[in-house]
Amino acid sequence: MAGIEYYDPVRGARHRERCRAAATRLVLGTVTDRASSLRYRRVVIKLSGEALSGGTGGSGIDTATLAATAAELGEVHGSGVQLGLVVGGGNIFRGLKGASEGMDRAQSDYMGMLATVINSLALQDALERRGIPTRVMTAIEIRQVAEPYIRRRAIRHLDQGHIVIFAAGTGNPYFSTDTAAALRAMEIRAEALLKATKVDGIYDRDPVRHQGATLLKTVAYERFLSENLKVMDATAVALCRENGLPIRVFKMAPGNIERVCLGEDVGTLVSDEG
Repeated sequence: MAGIEYYDPVRGARHRERCRAAATRLVLGTVTDRASSLRYRRVVIKLSGEALSGGTGGSGIDTATLAATAAELGEVHGSGVQLGLVVGGGNIFRGLKGASEGMDRAQSDYMGMLATVINSLALQDALERRGIPTRVMTAIEIRQVAEPYIRRRAIRHLDQGHIVIFAAGTGNPYFSTDTAAALRAMEIRAEALLKATKVDGIYDRDPVRHQGATLLKTVAYERFLSENLKVMDATAVALCRENGLPIRVFKMAPGNIERVCLGEDVGTLVSDEG
């Protein structure tokens, strides 16, 4: 984005302070003309691990897809939105799948948490290569590669203009990365939880099996839970219901994240008023 200089670790402390000042001006809305039109100022975005695999069949990390995702997030960040990210690990290892094949569930889930760390580090690298200051914070300590998650420190990073990636789920087995995203969103006082997925939103029936399935523009928390509408983990939705956090489910397509942050009616809104 024109007029903004991003931190290059090679250039030292003075450069870091100059970039920090620029990031602060960005957050205050003095750098970008688009800031006044934003619907949300702070959000948590949940990305699936498969979204990073591109056309590789759902496994591994596709560098072109990773770069495109970073570019999309960079545009949103540049408009003045404070971004917290949670990335799944299903493109590397999925805990539930391991458990279904005979592995100990807790052990399998911990492996899945480590998979999210790999994806988070890859996304951090892609963002920082675009000049976007990014912090990875993990729910289980891996100090050599990331900071441990501390709520107040995460908020400070956001206020300083950094993107924060929350990795390793909640740090506990038996909880999904959807639930981790909901938890972190509430802890950092985000205004919404945005889930970017491979479908256009929430349907009344499985659109893969039912050709006449209808896309729902709004859904109440209660309906989502009572009808078991899938797309998102029920525990995460229940947590959002209890704390009044709106959820927007939409397709991970070019421009959609920014459109959601600008208040456009993209995908499905899950809230009390559905």
